[in-house]
Amino acid sequence: MKIYTKTGDQGETGLFGGQRVKKSHDRIEAYGTLDELNAFIGLLRDHISLEAEKAVLSTIQNRLFSLGAYLATPPKEDKEVALDILEEDVELLEKEMDRMDATLQPLRNFILPGGHPQVSYAHLARTICRRAERQCVRMHIETPINARALHYLNRLSDYFFVLARYLSHELGVEEIAWKGRN
Repeated sequence: MKIYTKTGDQGETGLFGGQRVKKSHDRIEAYGTLDELNAFIGLLRDHISLEAEKAVLSTIQNRLFSLGAYLATPPKEDKEVALDILEEDVELLEKEMDRMDATLQPLRNFILPGGHPQVSYAHLARTICRRAERQCVRMHIETPINARALHYLNRLSDYFFVLARYLSHELGVEEIAWKGRN
């Protein structure tokens, strides 16, 4: 099987089920950004050595792939497509944030991304996740999707923020406090 089909040469792509849409369609933007996030999580996972966090990131990658497949499958005649994101997946993120947060100093000010490449990668994953969430919300306005998908993405971006702080702590690097001009 060849990877190229030439069917997208005119700026359209196929969704699961065969429907053709423009590559700029909200649905394509949403699952394309999830794909970008998934690739970036792979980079983050490749750079950290904490096995527990690597395992969680691997789980997240699998959930994001499933979420992308869900978004690539439009509903048919009022029949909702099944979403393979469960409430337990949201709860896992919350549990992991609570676990990491228990080791951190309380947040007293805004922090800037940076201090170590791993920390920066986690912040980049957070911002890509926020963009994916915005695109899913935009798509949801036109074609409603399962609200759990939005819950998951919202919690996931929070997870990446806490992970960035946790990595700073574990690596012994100081968080960079935002300082206004005053």
